[in-house]
Amino acid sequence: MALIAFLTGLGLPYGWAWFLSQAVLILVLCVALLVMLAFLLLLDRKVWAAVQLRRGPNVVGPFGLFQSFADFGKFVLKEVIIPAGANKGVFLLAPLVAFILAMASWAVVPVGPGWVVADINVGILYLFAISSLGVYGIIMGGWASNSKYAFLGSLRSAAQMVSYEVSIGFILITVLLHTGSLNISAIVRAQGHDIRGWFVFSSLFPMFVLFFISALAETNRPPFDLPEAESELVAGFMVEYSSTPYLLFMVGEYMNIVLMCAMCSILFFGGWLPPVDVWPINAIPGVLWLILKVWFFFFMFAMVKAIVPRYRYDQLMRLGWKVFLPISLVWVVLTSGYLLYFDKLPG
Repeated sequence: MALIAFLTGLGLPYGWAWFLSQAVLILVLCVALLVMLAFLLLLDRKVWAAVQLRRGPNVVGPFGLFQSFADFGKFVLKEVIIPAGANKGVFLLAPLVAFILAMASWAVVPVGPGWVVADINVGILYLFAISSLGVYGIIMGGWASNSKYAFLGSLRSAAQMVSYEVSIGFILITVLLHTGSLNISAIVRAQGHDIRGWFVFSSLFPMFVLFFISALAETNRPPFDLPEAESELVAGFMVEYSSTPYLLFMVGEYMNIVLMCAMCSILFFGGWLPPVDVWPINAIPGVLWLILKVWFFFFMFAMVKAIVPRYRYDQLMRLGWKVFLPISLVWVVLTSGYLLYFDKLPG
């Protein structure tokens, strides 16, 4: 709003001022996300290396801080190789779809009080729609590659993502019952002013555990990285990709991982809220609190990758359909019954 007021003060019509302010906000958010992702990738590799008692990237730049940027330059400068039998148009469109949808998900994610591109009242539904469309990029990539390994990997990934989206949906319903709103900023505000109101320390703690594990499966992270299992599928749906298209797939995948870390923070850990509402803790900007929480959950994702053995595919699907789905469904019934009986329904 301050930027809009500044631009209108320069004589621009309100419509143009709003358009330019949104464009600047989107550009700043995209650049900040990509830069943070570069260092999160380094953290992922450093954590894995530390668990295995080795150094990890430490040559490019001080402490290896520029390693991700060097990798970016390597991918961009490499030749794009397209298999002879591939559908060229779909082959190149698939990683672009995956990347754009991953970035578009952040349009409704509030990084601070009032710091959101689109503060719409159906933010949760928007995230569901975008995450559902994200499956198409993977299926397109696997099918267009004209490879049985890539196609099997894409089918695995689609089945896995759809399966765990169901349980994630019921988990979100339990949160929405406590807040009474689909607006993501309202979900943060419903958790009070400090740690005492965070949903993770209420009856929703089991749902947080299920959400965290489902987030690992939804983003194809270990121990649920079956679509990319090198032992059976030779890297899965991305096996025929190289150079920039491969980079777009990887950036999109890690962007979804960071999004899930942000949603863990927003839904259960108070989002941008400080743990204690006293000075000087509450003087720290809310965006910094959210970034700290996102880094913490990304560290947890990295630790799971390093220490938990991979599931078999039948175990993965059984966990989603026969364990998580019934538990989340029962918790929806218990939560709604409890709130209704004790007259605690919001609004």
